[in-house]
Formats: sequence, C-alpha cells, structure tokens
Amino acid sequence: MHGFLTVNGKKMSKSRGTFINARTYLEHLHPEYLRYYFAAKLSGSIEDIDLNLEDFTQKVNSDLVGKVVNIASRCAKFVEKGNSGILADSIAEPALWQQAVSAADSVAQAYENREFGRAIREIMAIADAANEYIAAREPWKLAREPGREADVQAICSLGVNLFRVLMIYLKPVLPDMAKNSEAFLNDELAWPATIEPLLDHRINSFKPLMQRVDKDKVDAMLDASRNALPETSSTPDQPAAGHLAESPLADEIAFDDFIKVDLRVARIVKAEAVEGADKLLQLTLDIGGETRNVFSGIKAHYQPRDLEGRLTVMVANLAPRKMRFGLSEGMVLAAGDKSGIYLLSPDSGAEPGMRIT
Repeated sequence: MHGFLTVNGKKMSKSRGTFINARTYLEHLHPEYLRYYFAAKLSGSIEDIDLNLEDFTQKVNSDLVGKVVNIASRCAKFVEKGNSGILADSIAEPALWQQAVSAADSVAQAYENREFGRAIREIMAIADAANEYIAAREPWKLAREPGREADVQAICSLGVNLFRVLMIYLKPVLPDMAKNSEAFLNDELAWPATIEPLLDHRINSFKPLMQRVDKDKVDAMLDASRNALPETSSTPDQPAAGHLAESPLADEIAFDDFIKVDLRVARIVKAEAVEGADKLLQLTLDIGGETRNVFSGIKAHYQPRDLEGRLTVMVANLAPRKMRFGLSEGMVLAAGDKSGIYLLSPDSGAEPGMRIT
C-alpha cells in the first residue's frame, strides 16, 4: 500500500516529462528496475512514494548490479575454470552461511506484513556480508598462487551459494531475474522450510543477469513522455484556484464504492493526550450504544477538554489499525491545510449513531 506517487519530489507533470505512462517506461527500461525500487520504498503503512530518477538509477545499479549480480559474476568464472563448473562439497564458512539462511523467517514475515522495504534492507545486509567476505579472501589473487586451487573453489562456491540465497529471497520482487538465475544455478529457486546449500553441484556458464540502468535511456524515457503530450486546446480550461489548486480532486469513483463507507455521527465522550506521541489525541467515541477508541492526529489544534461532549463524524466500518499506543477503531473526519485542522461536526439535531448519507 502507498499514498501519492511523485516524481523527482513533485507531482507528475506532462510538461516536465514526468507524467510517465507504463507503456512508455517499458519501451525504455526493464520493469524489474521499478519493481525493486518501489519494493525498497514500501512499508506496512500508507506513505507517499517519490520516484527520484537519480536515486532510482543509483540504487538499482548499486544494489542489484553492484552487490547481488557482482557476487555471481566474480565467483562463477573461478568455479567454471578451476573445477569444470562443479561447486565444492562443503561450506567454507558455516557461520556466514548460517547468517544468510537464518534470515529466511524474518524476510518472509516482512513480505507477509507488506514491509517490503524492511525485507529489502535485510536482503542487502546479507549481500554486503557476502561481498565483504569475497573481497577479504581475494580469490583472484589466490588463483595465481600454486596449490591454492581448493581454497579458491571453496571461497567461490560459498559465494555462489550465498547468491542463490539472495535470489530465493528476491524472487517475489524480481521473478525474471530469478528465472535467469535458475538457469545459471541449474536449480529451482524454491523457498523451503530449511535452505540447504548446493554441494558438489554443477552450475552452468554465467551470463549477465541484470544490466545497469543507463542514464541515457532514462532521459529518452522522459523525452518520449514529453513528446507523447496531446496537443493543447487554444482555449485551455480555467486553472483551479485556492484549495483545489493545492489539493486536486481525486479520481472518480463509482457510487457502489462510495456507499461501502459507513459514516456515523459520534459524540466525543473523552479526549486525552497520548503519552509519547507528539501529534495524537486518544478519543473515546459514542456511536449510539457502542463506544470506539480512535487515535487522531489533531493534538496541535485542539485541547482535549474542548472536545469532550462535541459531536463529530467518523468512518465506522474502517478496519481496526494496531498502533504502538493501542488499537484505533475508526477515523474521525477533518478538513485541513497548512494553517490548521478543522474537525467536522454535524448540524444541530444530529445524534450519535445516525448514519450520514
């Protein structure tokens, strides 16, 4: 889940070429670049995402090419040349291997909780550890020393196995790269209860698994997006002003979608500050025979004592949300801008529990 999508820190703009259609993107860049970048940005809460194209280029190139693919490309050639593509029959560093495979439950739980950014961070920490291990052992130097062939094979076989673990974890995000990795590893990237290493196993010749993001292709995509603009009318519509200019209308929805939202009149029975929270007030709401606990970010604009006894409007059928301070069982409605927040109130005569239609 996410909120609004911006490009380079601003709302998508046709004139700047940042109103990018999916088809235009696909004509220039691999879809898995974007899948990875968005996954790295997503958390379990609803937050806006910014597609910063400079950061996008740097992150994909650094993480996927510079870290993950780099492990396979550096190690595979030594296994192929020195041992006919057959991996060693044991794990050279059991502690490092255990560090990688023991992250499986945590990564899986992050995926289940839609905390994709946390999953990616944990995966990249393993990639960093693998690269540090290979860099410290320097198999390319050992390969030039007589009698060190077994050491080179042990180091690089572990590197290939660590790459395999990384791709098992990344397969939900990068299915195409995972498929190509399966061909290289000569093995299906399943996610078993316990990940066992490939020992005395033949791998295939390494082929490039992910190309670097080319800045020229990013620029070409932006140019194509600008050129795809429809011709503007000689009498353009009057631009929106005031609050509509600052916060444009959302996309149109069907009436059937709207009536799913159950809005009710609620009386604020109790309001109190939340210890440790700068913005939240805890509200106890009476909705006509039932009370609800709701956390609302209105602390900076209202004193708790001024709210008690007041009628407001709440979304009554919103799924409860577990927060650090407790369970929030709905949402009170308010308008707002840079100058303040204004809690909505029904007209006189309304009573707790009445449905708003």
